[in-house]
Amino acid sequence: MKKIFVSLMAAAALFTLASCEKNFDPKIYGTLSTTNFPSAESDYVSELMLCYTPYTIKWSHSISRQEHNFYGGEGPIWRVFDSTTDVCAPILHLNWGNNWLRMTQCAFSYYETQSRGYNSGSVSYYEGLRDVTYFTKIIGDFRDADESVLSAAKKKQYEAEARICRGVMMYYLLHIYGPLPFILDPALVGDEEAEARLERPTLDEISQWIYDDLDYAAQNAPETQSEKGRYTADYARYLLMRHCLNEGSHMSGWYQKAYDLKSQFTGGYKLFTDPGDSGNPYVELFRTKNDFSCEDIMEVSCSSGPTGSDTQGNFNAWYFYIASSNLSSMHYDPDGNPNWNSKAPGNPWGQCWNVDPAFWDTYEEGDLRRDVIVSEAYYKGVGWIGRKEIGDLWDGFIINKYPHEESSQYQSNDIPLARWADVLLLYAEAAVRKGNSVPQEAVDAVNEVRARAGLAGLSADKTASVSAFLDALLLERGHEMLYEGCRKIDLIRFGKYYETMSALDRTPESEYFPIPNFSVDQAKESGYTLTQYYTRPDYDGPQK
Repeated sequence: MKKIFVSLMAAAALFTLASCEKNFDPKIYGTLSTTNFPSAESDYVSELMLCYTPYTIKWSHSISRQEHNFYGGEGPIWRVFDSTTDVCAPILHLNWGNNWLRMTQCAFSYYETQSRGYNSGSVSYYEGLRDVTYFTKIIGDFRDADESVLSAAKKKQYEAEARICRGVMMYYLLHIYGPLPFILDPALVGDEEAEARLERPTLDEISQWIYDDLDYAAQNAPETQSEKGRYTADYARYLLMRHCLNEGSHMSGWYQKAYDLKSQFTGGYKLFTDPGDSGNPYVELFRTKNDFSCEDIMEVSCSSGPTGSDTQGNFNAWYFYIASSNLSSMHYDPDGNPNWNSKAPGNPWGQCWNVDPAFWDTYEEGDLRRDVIVSEAYYKGVGWIGRKEIGDLWDGFIINKYPHEESSQYQSNDIPLARWADVLLLYAEAAVRKGNSVPQEAVDAVNEVRARAGLAGLSADKTASVSAFLDALLLERGHEMLYEGCRKIDLIRFGKYYETMSALDRTPESEYFPIPNFSVDQAKESGYTLTQYYTRPDYDGPQK
């Protein structure tokens, strides 16, 4: 991490922001240097836009070095937080390298030997430590800006947006690796002694750091933005609500904080209920025409023109990773009927994420949310295949949550980051956990989500006790939030990760990914102990 300021500023000098459609348009900024930057308001805007870089959808991104994006390419949150759980079957047919299979088998020790450099087949997020440091530097620039250049109101707004970006980065890294040694004081950026102090903070400490960033943003970020895709105060409230629930078991009063946040949203959100052409509002919700619907608090805004280049905007890369190349995606079946994804011009690459038939079986009959899963597909040269071919011709069912509507392989469906349905489920959980009882308001919130899915309310046996309700709620979250980057975090919060995966003979080697050897060795050289593995105190799996 030494001399991070110099390396990041060099990257900034070449940076082109091209993140979102509509008003969040690509902008090319001029040459920067440590002597003339930042000096004008446009310079501060360009710094702020750098904070969004990891959250754009390209094949990769680069601030300090090449890394994976969180929402696209080959290392997104679905790979880290969904394929590592019961919703996804092991990806035996991909043949891109054993690390793809290891991920779905919860064999995380492989990542001990992860190199510092980017590898498209691996998951490269550890260098996010550097990004956090750079976000801290940017936050310091906003605070130090002369008010003749950047008004007090703009300083607060830009810092709030940057702190959402930093808070999200710390949140994801916490749930991938456990607590990491972040630098959050701008005065310590470039301080070699501070940057060499590589040792894990406590869980309480990092939980508070993330809280402080998101709470500041909830109070100071804009309630609305003129450019779709830029972060708002409501998005910060959603992130804060989720974080408080995750850490409420060890942070006093946080379940109450999560509960209280629901009443603080200002956007007037509600569940999307338009049945559309399909007759299914859940299916319609993820179609391009319903981007930023009444339910969506925040999305990554995508368009069909970009192809993943750094100089272009976001595209939805989902199509490439949900089916093998042998599953016909552009032809009609033998009877002349459209296949599951007939508009795509070429074939997908592999079932990097799929739906395990065992998880499919957990849906209630008539659950409309199951319609985003393709349980039968046409296999070139074979014909229709289904459950009996699992393990032979495909690994699991196809998750078709973002239906392909383009003449290009590069989709324009926005990627939802926060939905009101999730807020309702989080609220129900907070209501139960804060009082250790099952109030009617919690039941009503869950039943509102179930009604949109075409289901009756929870049965009496599922609301009779706290444990029964939480079990039902965890399953409800699995169905509603399928492949939205929540499942592993949810299973850990509910104390079910080790139990659930062990029952599938995919016993996790550890709760979180290990810190790579190179960083452990670097800490040792500096006289510190950086524990390679982290396990929460209440985890029921092996302690490493």
